[in-house]
Amino acid sequence: MPEGHTLHRLAAHFGAAYAGRRLRVTSPQGRFAEGARRLDGRTLTEADAHGKQLFLGFDSGSWLRVHLGLYGAWTFGDASGERSLGAPRVRSGSERELDLDEDGFVVPPPPAGAVRVRLVSAEGWADLRGPSACEVVTEDGKDAARARLGPDPLRADADPERAWAVVSRSRSTVAALLMRQDVIAGVGNIYRAESLFRAGIGPHRAGRDLTRAEWRMLWADLAAMLRDGVRDGRIVTTRPEHRPDPDLRPVPRSDSFYVSYRTGEPCRLCGAGVRAEELAGRTLYWCPKCQSR
Repeated sequence: MPEGHTLHRLAAHFGAAYAGRRLRVTSPQGRFAEGARRLDGRTLTEADAHGKQLFLGFDSGSWLRVHLGLYGAWTFGDASGERSLGAPRVRSGSERELDLDEDGFVVPPPPAGAVRVRLVSAEGWADLRGPSACEVVTEDGKDAARARLGPDPLRADADPERAWAVVSRSRSTVAALLMRQDVIAGVGNIYRAESLFRAGIGPHRAGRDLTRAEWRMLWADLAAMLRDGVRDGRIVTTRPEHRPDPDLRPVPRSDSFYVSYRTGEPCRLCGAGVRAEELAGRTLYWCPKCQSR
């Protein structure tokens, strides 16, 4: 499932490439036909992200709310080819001239696969496949959806004290709490494991056993890693001094994480075998030595 940095990259891309443009909106698959009719011909005014949810605002006052879930992805096409954000990631095509129809919209290629929503402008198109949620909501509906989410470390309006108020009273493990989107929005399985490792916090500790200082450190580090993910377009959590070649760019995937997907391999810091177990519906990774407290 795409984590929070991907949704903020999506919002930035929609804002740069589609905001201020009138869009043709269709549902080639048919499952979003009514919603598409409500948005067709309207101008995209803004794009916003909160945690793992994307909100596209139109001049009618309506918003398209999208949650990609495990399998959703946006594919973007223009004169330079196609590329996607979400899962799976693809890039194809080469520079080519695009035709415009009589209304000035790009004529995209026939949709491939089950495209839930297609947005077309005068310069390109965007196809949405496989989302877990896709609906048109009002401004109040958007506010209600956001109210159900915890603070997002990537947002300027995020209040870490809101999350701390829940964490500090909870008997649940900190690893479970970090995956709850109503506690802290945008954190997924990789950021959960990596942030706890970098903080030296055992994943099985109860939230109420964390100190305020530990929480502040954890929040600040999550925010920093998420910002790096927005900048780089991928998750890299290892510090240069803990990689075999600290100057190598881009960082190989094999050197990108401390514990994620490294079950049984030696910890990069202490050499102990990395452990894994199921927790909160996902595989939790941790080092039993570095995270013994």
